[in-house]
Amino acid sequence: MSKKNTAPVKRTGFFGRLFHSASAQFADEMDAARAADVEAIVSPGRQVLNNFLDRKLAVGALIVLIGMFIVMFVGPLFMPKYKDNYTDVTQQNMAPGMSLMKVPDELKNDIKTIDGYGTFTVGLSNAGKVFVWGSTQIGTTGVDIGDIPEEVQNTKIAMIAAGYDHVVAIGEDGKIYAWGAWQLGQYDTEEEYIAKGKPTDPNIAFFPQELRDNGVDVANVKKLICGYQVSAILMNDGTLYLWGNKRTYANMDLFLRAPAMDDIAFTLNYVVGLAGKHNAIYSGSRDLFTMVKQELNGKAVPTADYLGDRTIEAITATNKNVALVLSDGSLCFSGDFNLDCTPVPKLQADEDIIQIVGGAYHYSALTNKGNIYSWGQNELDQTEVAKDYAGTAKLFRGSCQTYAVSEDDKLVTSWGLKGYPFGTDVRGANVFQRIIQGGRMTMTVGAVAVIISSIIGIIIGCLSGYFGGKVDILLMRIAEIFSAIPFLPFAMILSAVMGHMDISENARIFIIMCILGVLTWPGLSRLVRGQVLLARESEYVTAAKAMGVKESTIAFKHILPNVMSVILVTLMLDFGTCMLTESSLSYLGFGVQYPRPTWGNMLNGANNATIINAYWWQWAFTSLFLAVTTVCINIVGDALRDVMDPRSSAEK
Repeated sequence: MSKKNTAPVKRTGFFGRLFHSASAQFADEMDAARAADVEAIVSPGRQVLNNFLDRKLAVGALIVLIGMFIVMFVGPLFMPKYKDNYTDVTQQNMAPGMSLMKVPDELKNDIKTIDGYGTFTVGLSNAGKVFVWGSTQIGTTGVDIGDIPEEVQNTKIAMIAAGYDHVVAIGEDGKIYAWGAWQLGQYDTEEEYIAKGKPTDPNIAFFPQELRDNGVDVANVKKLICGYQVSAILMNDGTLYLWGNKRTYANMDLFLRAPAMDDIAFTLNYVVGLAGKHNAIYSGSRDLFTMVKQELNGKAVPTADYLGDRTIEAITATNKNVALVLSDGSLCFSGDFNLDCTPVPKLQADEDIIQIVGGAYHYSALTNKGNIYSWGQNELDQTEVAKDYAGTAKLFRGSCQTYAVSEDDKLVTSWGLKGYPFGTDVRGANVFQRIIQGGRMTMTVGAVAVIISSIIGIIIGCLSGYFGGKVDILLMRIAEIFSAIPFLPFAMILSAVMGHMDISENARIFIIMCILGVLTWPGLSRLVRGQVLLARESEYVTAAKAMGVKESTIAFKHILPNVMSVILVTLMLDFGTCMLTESSLSYLGFGVQYPRPTWGNMLNGANNATIINAYWWQWAFTSLFLAVTTVCINIVGDALRDVMDPRSSAEK
């Protein structure tokens, strides 16, 4: 029998060559496909990655989670002015918004005056029309300052001033109008107050009945000013009309029977005036402002010693201090100043201040050379003067804003606080900034706790699973003892004990991390033990023993890396659990304490019916960040478990 020829048949002709070329190309593609299959088989990491990327929900959750980490850990670098213990009663409970400096278009080209003391600002046009902008809801009173009374809208207003929670205006006919909160005597006569269902209160100086009956002579009004639940009208002859909440201003009674005044101003807690010989600030018998200093943080000296032959011509106040304009055009200050205040500028030799206005914690001044300077506290950008202020002829103040206006009454520019994207809390702190700072703390506590529990759990699990016998029995009994400890009550007891110990806040936080880590390792140790029990019967372990490799090396360098995928998934899920546990402890008041924020103690601070109903932003945004972060962690962890363990996904 002849031998079969197995040599490839050589094709001739055009179609033969074409068929041969196509066959070769197909064979190359099949070889490439086989190579790809082989690569997929020999590269489990790539296969895990591909499987994970196929899960769109998990990929989205991972992107959100990475974004959260970036925001929480990089965001604080862009908040250099943030302070944990920052408070400002004039900014408390503000709703989310960025409209605090948004002057209405109709007013921008016809500004007569602008004034602000709290969360809103009022403006008056030359035509006598009133405008209000900013956060106009007044707490839980149900009052909206933006609802201007119809009689005010139908009257040509000559003067206007804004207080913390009310507005006072004087019509050109001398009649006085007011609206806003009224419960503490902000603008009612005693008769009107009682008619609204309130009993008379000795701690309230009621609106003078004579002003309600007769109004005022607008031409003789020197100053209309409002403060924290108080108001005053100063006449050219020195007559002072003062009314409002006497609890707020400790020396208010003294001014109700004070001598004639030439100027008046309000700090947050005291009335200050200028009277007599203009050689001292009048504040009553307590002499709170008898010491002055030329620089904000300079050495204080007696007012009389500093003034010499000079006199005080005018005063302007912030919540903490008073600026004195002297007869030679210079300035000095009296009161309290933060050490980190923006300093008073050094003027040129022939430069004088021609106007100065004071906000809640800052001053702004216009000089005869057309320059504008701002100084004082700058946590809310109050002293960051806008660059394009050329043509400014006068300045007006808001609580944390300054408005520059031209000679023809047009708005030139403005600077200061624009608003709060997530609102403020009961202390006036920025909720968004505290969420960022609190998220970093919550995530740090969770991460450190997971690291501690992982180290303990992996070591004990490896030793128990690999050596077995008495070692396994002993270590598992220890794990059962720790598992039997009621975690939350035990952590609360330890935190309460620490509350009575003389330790720093950083030490307290570190101990909380250790508590979370030490009490949460048993679950991981059991998981590692189970995986090691399976892996120690593998052939590579037998081979390592035959080669004389140390037992500890086999356990930690050969077996442990092969079960690490399961451990990583568990750590991811434990991280979310530790975050929730820290938040729970802080929410209950046993974790990180105020003023240092965490998501838990921020929710604890919002844990009352008033805040839940009226100030929803103080808990809603924090809850959202916490919920999104933990849900994303769990989604990513579940997806990793499925792609790393094909059996778990097959079971589904």
